[in-house]
Amino acid sequence: MPAAQDHINPATPMGADLIGGGVTIRFWAPAAERVHVVFGGVDGYRPSPADELVKDPDTGHWTGFFPGIGPGEKYRFLVHGPGGAGFKRDPRAHELELYGYPDCDALVVDHDAYPWHDADFRTPDLADLIVYQFHVGVFHATDDDGNDRRAKRVAKLLDAVQRVPYLAELGVNAVQPLPVVEFQGEWSLGYNGTDLFSPEMDYCVAPEDLPPYLARVNALLSARGAAALAEAELAGQVNQLKAFVDICHLYGIAVLFDVVYNHAGGGLDPQSIDYIDLPAEPGPHNNAYFSPDGWAGGRVFGFGRTEVRRYLIDNALMFLDRYHADGLRFDEVSVIDAKGGWFFCQELTEELRRRKPSVVQIAEYWGERRWLAVQRPPEGMGFDIGYSDGLRDTVRLTLAEAAKGAGAAVHIGRIGDGLRRAPGTSYHCLENHDLVLDMDDHRAPRIARLADPDNPRSWYARSRARAATGVLLTAPGVPMLFMGEEFLEDKLWNDSPERTDRLIWWDGALGEDRHMADFLRFTRDLIHLRRRHPALRADPVTVWQPADRVLAWQRWVPGTGRDVVVVVSLSESTFHDFRLGLPQPGRWHEVFNSDVYDNFPNPWVSGNGGEVEASGPGLHGFAQSAALTVPANGILVLARDRGEPIG
Repeated sequence: MPAAQDHINPATPMGADLIGGGVTIRFWAPAAERVHVVFGGVDGYRPSPADELVKDPDTGHWTGFFPGIGPGEKYRFLVHGPGGAGFKRDPRAHELELYGYPDCDALVVDHDAYPWHDADFRTPDLADLIVYQFHVGVFHATDDDGNDRRAKRVAKLLDAVQRVPYLAELGVNAVQPLPVVEFQGEWSLGYNGTDLFSPEMDYCVAPEDLPPYLARVNALLSARGAAALAEAELAGQVNQLKAFVDICHLYGIAVLFDVVYNHAGGGLDPQSIDYIDLPAEPGPHNNAYFSPDGWAGGRVFGFGRTEVRRYLIDNALMFLDRYHADGLRFDEVSVIDAKGGWFFCQELTEELRRRKPSVVQIAEYWGERRWLAVQRPPEGMGFDIGYSDGLRDTVRLTLAEAAKGAGAAVHIGRIGDGLRRAPGTSYHCLENHDLVLDMDDHRAPRIARLADPDNPRSWYARSRARAATGVLLTAPGVPMLFMGEEFLEDKLWNDSPERTDRLIWWDGALGEDRHMADFLRFTRDLIHLRRRHPALRADPVTVWQPADRVLAWQRWVPGTGRDVVVVVSLSESTFHDFRLGLPQPGRWHEVFNSDVYDNFPNPWVSGNGGEVEASGPGLHGFAQSAALTVPANGILVLARDRGEPIG
């Protein structure tokens, strides 16, 4: 007799689902002729009628119920297709056996086993987001004595989680790790995923290595008044990824997962999702999950097929439901659109928004009409915010001009163009994982080295980098920082733990390099300033250029009168008695001055003593003006009030 069909109905989840003292299995292989599920390991397995799944010819789904199967049980599929027979991993496996990949089993997972502590966490409003991007494998890892463990060793999620208090103190309120699902090889950027529902096993800790990590995780939980985890509750890839999200939430940080739905692989192996039903003639038109097209060395999904769209949407929902994700960053939506996925994007964004209205949906979309990514259907694809290179490119171009010296032509007005084209739906950065990656044709310099190619620790580098970072964090839209950017890291990065010369230098930020430590303080205070002043998180912006190498812009929340004016200078000389038009008369508080942070506290700071008076003649289109001191290569923020406490 084939497998029982107890608990099998149209609502039965795909993959393996615990229910009724056993597990249901639902597997899509439309052209397969027979499918067996193999529990407990495939060595010496001989097909049995009791293991054979039942096919629904209308859907191509194979189903069965197996009593007595519980959490942790290994399973794999034996697929018989027109092209032969072979083992296949479950494309919806939530966890894979930690050893032997890719010749490994899936594991049955009890998603109720992890005791979440984050019931009180709320995703920040879109306008309030300040995002930090990092790569789990090279981000951070220390032993109990504080020694760096990243050299020639892939860092783990439970290593990264130890940086959460640091990120909370920095003031960012969202993290965006590079993709964390299973990929071929020990290390990768993560954009070659093969098992999209399974956490990357190299980012996870084996049971024998877990005890010291358990102590550190429980210390983080205790610091927030949360109950400790038992060892079993931290064992396994699923629980460790959940613990990472859980602790981020306890420290006030949202988690935005980076997902890749434009393609899978490269490096898809014979037991993967590729040619899932073993067709008679494997070829580009006989692949159930993929189209004939390729991208980035992998295969583009077949967006025209209902089951493929369902697979990807269910993957996104898994992050929301199972991992309490606050949002998703969708890689290369441009490719999805170009390969026939426009309507898939609409279906995806609408379903996610229905499931979790607060979800943040970020599109990396480089199409000619970029605004369509962030318009709601039917006109657009329905994402919330979209990547923008306008501000990034204008800041970097202008910074490169300034680095040529005092006599160089610096077209600072182009930054104004970038600001004007920066609505609240823009996602901004000056550095990201692609741009400053030491590989192939990437290798754009990090901001510190762009600011002074000869000496990334010089006053020129420090001051210009502060000005550039100030623009990013006072602009409309959602800002993103890349790991190390917050403390003047000047080296390109690499995803290989073998490249010890490319690891970010935490010790420098923590005191071994005075200038890195000062820059970290600068970035932290500027982030907190943005969070205190609603005007810096609102949409409106008015820009004017009061002098060569000087730019100013006004930010405000309509109807509140709580205006903010930002002044940035890329002049190598300080301006004294600099006359600037301001939008309101009276006292303006000098709430931020970047010059304070050079050799903090700078004993020779050039500034305005904490306030200026707008009582002078009209200027720059305003009815009044004030006399300012504008520091060389500096950024000032003037505000009508000192801001709100950070909740």
